[in-house]
Amino acid sequence: MALRFNRMTRPAVRAMEIGHRVNEHGITAEKQSNGDVRYSVNIMVDGQRVHRVVGRESEGVTREQAERYIEKVRTEAREGRLDLPKGRKLHRSVAEAGVEYLSKLEESGGKDIANKRRHLEQHLVPYFGTTRLDKITDFELRKYRKHKRGEGMADASINRHMSTLLHMLNRAASKDWGWIRPESKPTIPRVKEARKKINILSNEQVDRLIAAAMGDQDGYVWLFVIFGLNTAMRHSEILQRRYDEVDWDHCRVWINKAKAGEREQPITPSLRNALKRQRDMEDDQEGWIFPSRTKNAHGPHRVSLAKQFQRVVLRAGLIPAQCTPHIMRHTAITRLVKANVDLATIKAISGHKTMAMILHYSHVYGVHVDDAISVLDTGNSDAVTRELHTQDETGGGRPVRIVQKH
Repeated sequence: MALRFNRMTRPAVRAMEIGHRVNEHGITAEKQSNGDVRYSVNIMVDGQRVHRVVGRESEGVTREQAERYIEKVRTEAREGRLDLPKGRKLHRSVAEAGVEYLSKLEESGGKDIANKRRHLEQHLVPYFGTTRLDKITDFELRKYRKHKRGEGMADASINRHMSTLLHMLNRAASKDWGWIRPESKPTIPRVKEARKKINILSNEQVDRLIAAAMGDQDGYVWLFVIFGLNTAMRHSEILQRRYDEVDWDHCRVWINKAKAGEREQPITPSLRNALKRQRDMEDDQEGWIFPSRTKNAHGPHRVSLAKQFQRVVLRAGLIPAQCTPHIMRHTAITRLVKANVDLATIKAISGHKTMAMILHYSHVYGVHVDDAISVLDTGNSDAVTRELHTQDETGGGRPVRIVQKH
């Protein structure tokens, strides 16, 4: 039997003033400040309260759609198919979303979780706090950058924070998560970073570094240095390697996790031979190449050799501020560039994600640069003395010609 409406008639709804509402048969029509009418339902079904906004008149919703929704809910209840969400849907704040975001990344094996956690917990959450995730605006992000600059933070570091926030917003707006609508995402402001100078070691400095490493009290430091100089691999990539990942016949090491994804890393015969010698001295000849030194360590392999490397740098007479472990990567790539190795091959060895950084090495250290600058190489010959100016024979005191004495 159709419902009879005495109060919620079309003329009555149209005649409503702003802020007024009409209730009848569990349906509410409310006149909003913009003149639109919003329809909602509030009924009890099987002992459960159903309170939902059906839609607005501007969206084509009328009282009839509200009636149909009520009929649908009651039909599902009779058929045992009523599945109402538990509790009220709450919009996540940045703090709440950050906790869930990190938890989901850990469950799914996400990348760079440690840095993302640091960006959120130390910087983004303390600043945005209870701000709703879908209410972050471009203006608020520009204020955040200004605030961090005021604290003395570099644009490069702020860009890393923005990248973490962008990744969280992208995941939040995805179909799988559905935390916010895609159109709620702000435009993340990025600033071009000042390019840092690339420090490299000369051949003589490389020899001193290797000699100092071989004399260090930590027996694994020399292997770390040989690894870095012979592969251009990153610090963490080196320490995560195992002997069972080495293809001894073809001089390759399998890298299952890196910035640019998994890859087969070429190694030199010298490094392969050094690894064989070290493996022969190990109890576990299939395990970690750089195993943890103590049973109470955080993991099965070393996570850093930075302190030991700095000790070796000092012993080699080099400048610690300019010589982090990454300098071995810079040095190895520069050697490849100066040897005129094609850029695609260098990228395959270095493990860069894009060609952009390789091009930077090429622009600075390429053979074509050395060849080009040699064209400008101008100077006085050893066989020619300085120019001698003779005086004007008329006695005017002005130089009139240049005489070169051979």
